[in-house]
Amino acid sequence: MILEIAVVLLGLGVLLLDLWTPAEKKRELGLYAAVVVAGILGGSFLIDAGADPRYAFGGMYVQDGLSLFFKRLFLFSMVIVLVMSTEVVHRIKSGISEYCALTLFAGAGMMMAASSNNLAMLFVSIELITVTFYVLVSIQRSQTRALEAGVKYLIIGALSSAVMVYGIALVFGISGEMTFIAFGADGALDAKNCLAGLSGQYAVNPLFLAGVLFILFGLAFKVAAFPFQLWAPDVYHGALAPTSAFLAVGSKAAGFALMLRVLFHAFPEIAVDWSTMLAALAGITILYGNLGAIPQRNLKRLMGYSSIAHAGYVMMGVAAVSAAGQSATLCYLGGYTFTALAAFGVIAIVSRSVGDDDISSLAGLSRRSPFLAASLTLAMVSLTGLPPLAGFFGKFMLLKAAVEASAANTAFYWLIAAAVFGVIVSVYYYFNVIRVIYFSSSEGDDSEIEVSQPMKLVLILCVAGMLVLGLYPNAVVDLTVSAVRVFTF
Repeated sequence: MILEIAVVLLGLGVLLLDLWTPAEKKRELGLYAAVVVAGILGGSFLIDAGADPRYAFGGMYVQDGLSLFFKRLFLFSMVIVLVMSTEVVHRIKSGISEYCALTLFAGAGMMMAASSNNLAMLFVSIELITVTFYVLVSIQRSQTRALEAGVKYLIIGALSSAVMVYGIALVFGISGEMTFIAFGADGALDAKNCLAGLSGQYAVNPLFLAGVLFILFGLAFKVAAFPFQLWAPDVYHGALAPTSAFLAVGSKAAGFALMLRVLFHAFPEIAVDWSTMLAALAGITILYGNLGAIPQRNLKRLMGYSSIAHAGYVMMGVAAVSAAGQSATLCYLGGYTFTALAAFGVIAIVSRSVGDDDISSLAGLSRRSPFLAASLTLAMVSLTGLPPLAGFFGKFMLLKAAVEASAANTAFYWLIAAAVFGVIVSVYYYFNVIRVIYFSSSEGDDSEIEVSQPMKLVLILCVAGMLVLGLYPNAVVDLTVSAVRVFTF
C-alpha cells in the first residue's frame, strides 16, 4: 500500500505546512503537492504491473495490473487538479491547504477502490471518496449555489450508500462471504477459476440477486449512470472547476474500477445473465446525457450532462462482458481523463478571468488567448468522438466490442444505434461551444487572458495525451489488454 500511504502522508503534510506558510505563499502549496504527487506517479512505474496478483489483509486488498492502471490514472488526475486549484484559490475562503488535503484524501480513497477485493473494503473506499467530495463540493460556504450542490450530493449520496450497504448485507447474509475471489473461485485466491465459485451457486436466489443489484445501483451513483444520474449537472455547476474535474474523471473511474471488480471477479455468471440489462442502462444513460445537454448554457452544467453521456459509453464496454469490452473501457477512461481535464482547466482559467462560467463567457476567447481556445476546441472535438483524437479511438473500440457482442445478443443493436445517435446529437452542443469561441464577439473586457506557466504545462500535457492516444494508441491498448488479464472470460 505504499502508494496510498504516500498520498495520505502528503495530505497530512500539506495541513501541517499550512501552519508555517505565510498567507501570500499558501497559493503555492497546491503546486508543491502536485510536484510530490508527480513523483509518486513516477515511482509507481517501479512496481511490476505484470507480476502475479498480491493480496493483503486476508484477501481484502489486491495489487495487480488492473489496480496499477487505475492508480496511475488517479495520480495523474490529482497532479492536474492540484495545479488547477491555484486558479481558484481566491474563491476558497477556508484555505487552499484544506482543499488540497481533501483532494489528496479523495484520491487515496480512489486508489483503495482500485485495489478493493472485498465488499467491506469497497464500501469503506467509496465512503472515503464520497465524504471528502461532500466537503469539496460545498467548500465555498458563502455561495448559495455551492451549498445547494453539496446538499443535493449529500442526500443522493446517502441514499445510494444506504442502497449499497443493504445490498452488501443481503449478499453476506445469504452467502456468508464478502471477498470477491471467494465468490468467484470458491474461496481460492485464484482469479483463473472464477467460474466455479459461490456466485454460481446463488445465481438463482432472488435475495442474492437483489443484493448484487443494489450494489450496482450504488456504483451507478459514483459513475453518474442511470438511474442515479440526477445529481451530476447541479453538483458540477455548483462546485469549483477543479472539483468538478476530479468528479468527472477520478470519481467516475473509481466507480468503474469497482464495477469491473464486482461483475467480473465476484459475480461473473450474474454479469453474463445481466448483459442485456447493462446494455439497456448504457443506452438510457447515453440518451439522457446527450439530450439533456442540448439546452444547457452553463459550461459546467454542460460538462455534467456530458459526463452522464460518457458514463453510458463506458458502460457499453462493461455490458459486452468480454476482454475486448473491458480493454475498450480502460482505453476510453484514459482518453476521457486527458480530455475532461483539459476542458475543465480552460473553464477554470476563463472563470477566474471573466468571473462567469456561462458559454457566452467564451466569446472572443480566440483573440484573448489562442492557446486556451485551441485547447478547449480540441477537448470538445475529442469529447464528440471525431478523429484523430483520443475520443474517436475510444468510441471506436467500444463500438467494436458492442458489435462483437451483438452476434450473441441482438439487444446490442439497439445500444449501438443509441450510441451513434448520441454522437450525432453531441456534435450540436460541443460544436456550439467552438462556434462561440471563434465566431462570437465579446461585449465586455477584450484584454488578453494570462495563463500561468504551470497551467500551460498541464494543458499541454492533456492536449498531448489526446493526440498521442488518438494517433498512436497501440501502446495504450497493449497496456489495457495486460490489465484486464486479471479477469477470465
